[in-house]
Amino acid sequence: MVSRRSFGGVEVELSNLDKVLYPATGTTKGQVVDYFTEIAAALLPHVAGRAVTRKRWPNGVGEPSFFEKNLPAHAPQFLPRRTVEHSDRRVTYPLLDSVAGLAWIGQQAALEIHVPQWRFTDGERGPATRLVFDLDPGPGAGLAECALVALAIRDTVRDIGLDAYPVTSGSKGIHVYVPLDRTLTGHGASTVAKQLATGLERLHPELVTATMAKSARPGRVFLDWSQNNPAKTTIAPYSLRGRDHPTVAAPRSWNEIEQRKTLRQLTFDEVLARWRSGGDLLAGLDPPLPERDPLSTYRSMRDPARTPEPVPAEPPVAGAGDRFVVQEHHARRLHWDLRLERGGVLVSWAVPKGPPTSTGENRLAVHTEDHPLEYLDFHGRIPRGEYGGGEMTIWDSGTYETEKWRADEVIVRLHGTRLTGRYALIQTNGNQWLMHLMKPEPAAAQPVAQEPPHRSAPLPHGLSPMLATPGDVSGLAAADWAFETKWDGFRLIAEIADGAVTLHSRAGNVVTGRYPQVARLGGELAGHRVVLDGEAVVFDAHGVTNLGLLQADAARAVFVAFDVLYLDGTSLLRKRYSDRRRVLEALAAQAPSLVVPPRLDGSGAEALRYSQEHEMEGVVAKRLDSVYLPGRRGQSWVKSRNWRTQQVVVGGWRRSTARSFASLLIGVWHEDKLFYVGRVGTGFDEREMADLASRLRRSERRTSPFDNELTAVERKDAVWVTPKVTGTVRYMNWTEAGRLWHPAWIPASD
Repeated sequence: MVSRRSFGGVEVELSNLDKVLYPATGTTKGQVVDYFTEIAAALLPHVAGRAVTRKRWPNGVGEPSFFEKNLPAHAPQFLPRRTVEHSDRRVTYPLLDSVAGLAWIGQQAALEIHVPQWRFTDGERGPATRLVFDLDPGPGAGLAECALVALAIRDTVRDIGLDAYPVTSGSKGIHVYVPLDRTLTGHGASTVAKQLATGLERLHPELVTATMAKSARPGRVFLDWSQNNPAKTTIAPYSLRGRDHPTVAAPRSWNEIEQRKTLRQLTFDEVLARWRSGGDLLAGLDPPLPERDPLSTYRSMRDPARTPEPVPAEPPVAGAGDRFVVQEHHARRLHWDLRLERGGVLVSWAVPKGPPTSTGENRLAVHTEDHPLEYLDFHGRIPRGEYGGGEMTIWDSGTYETEKWRADEVIVRLHGTRLTGRYALIQTNGNQWLMHLMKPEPAAAQPVAQEPPHRSAPLPHGLSPMLATPGDVSGLAAADWAFETKWDGFRLIAEIADGAVTLHSRAGNVVTGRYPQVARLGGELAGHRVVLDGEAVVFDAHGVTNLGLLQADAARAVFVAFDVLYLDGTSLLRKRYSDRRRVLEALAAQAPSLVVPPRLDGSGAEALRYSQEHEMEGVVAKRLDSVYLPGRRGQSWVKSRNWRTQQVVVGGWRRSTARSFASLLIGVWHEDKLFYVGRVGTGFDEREMADLASRLRRSERRTSPFDNELTAVERKDAVWVTPKVTGTVRYMNWTEAGRLWHPAWIPASD
């Protein structure tokens, strides 16, 4: 049986969903499709922009499989693709950047998704963005031994300022990923990985082998570094495996790896449950998936060199939001195209018999790809042989108002030259809808008593915060942009109703109990129903926000609000930023606990300079006319991050056989307590290392000087010292564990 399902507005043809692909568990193709589409938010960032090789089991895991690199000619048009010149042939690979793409993967019974460690850059193969180490246990070794090697890799790369992320492979071993903060070519990445692998082989010859020979593997773990070669691929995190049971390449925490004797491979249902409760454990490995450009499908179907249609290269930017056009289209079959402006694009339906002219008829309307706003004025001849070839004229145009907009039902009031009235579009099956002219509404009787405003539109729950796009704000002008501080805290959505406050994290989890001070807002705004966007922060003695202090004592956090999304029955999402800001400032005048920091004056360059001088995390620029896009990364918000510095005190060091020390264990003072914030192993020259080592050895002690708890791994090989030696480190940010991210020692001469 063949059916069509919509994933993110893209139709995917599915068939034989009852076919069993894993006989041992009875797992069907339908369940595989469901898994891939449900885990998409976690999986896609780790495969985005990478050439995808598929391993397919069309008849289930008990039957033969095959690798597929080249994208077949019948593959759907919505799939982005890139071509690579290999030594012996050209291969066109699909890219996975959408839920629909993963649904297609499941439909193909492509249980395994394999990708390289590099991404495409400007259409060409780019540098490696991460290293991967494949830990394969030999005879007599198992997951417990792989875990020991994984911990050794983690400690080694941490000493040079890099992070590491473990993944149980779903087969026999463990993969360890290391995100790169420097540019390495594919072959350069392979060289670095080999050096690390051979170094660990020398340090642990009884446990590790870095050679391919199978004779060297009994009782050891083969540390395969070769998958960093640009021609090689590795099973992607969250991919299924073609084993007897539906196991998954599953991200794990380092605490789980340390409990190595209880490790086992996980199945897809376990991985889904873990992700739903704890989020993506690999969130720091790859940048978040760029928001899918809604015009990607439109562009993939048109060649701007062959058609006069507008084919903008840039992502869409929101316009007025209330315009429509109907075009008479003499293509292979005459039809009319209805296009409604929404979210910066024209949502489109092809109506074969034209829009209905009486309330007694329904007209078929086929939902098609979104079109660019430039299509509002397009008319002309599309060449024969091109998609939609034929003459197109503007039949009607005007403005409209939205009464309802849901995934399966749209009701609008059109104000055009030919079309005037209320029209409903109702989804019936896949991309097939009905267009209906509704009867005029009867005049409503005047109510005796009106409900209070806040009851007319319920307070929205579960809104996700809008995200900013990384970029350079220094060239932005104050005439069009507002500039705010980029805060060093945890993003929160605050829902306030009936005197109570509910706080949601960026992932959507309720975290009200962590921040008791923020609860004061409920009493101060008891007469209002409000949704605020902001951040929980803790200020240090110098008035600078500090994520480490927030981690140490979240109960001290205050709420810094920088947007208001809803107030007393009115949604403000489609209001301009400048209007929302005025509402927020007026609201803050009523609530002493509501901190609304002033905007940064001047241009983007001046705001950035101010943030650097005051040791702030960075600057966020917001277009004055921008609307709020929940859960989306908008181009109308741009963020620039500063490298930051921190005065630290040394509370210990880790031994090294090759250098004076492997790394320094550092902390910061706060209210006469010393909080451990991480270790730093880079930035020293030989002279300064020798000098520091000499000074530290004179102040050794038996106990830790830090007042907060350190993990067993953080305490391993530590030599404690009385905290007297101070210095300065440069770092990018704080981790969620309250540790400095990518710290480097700044020599005293700097």
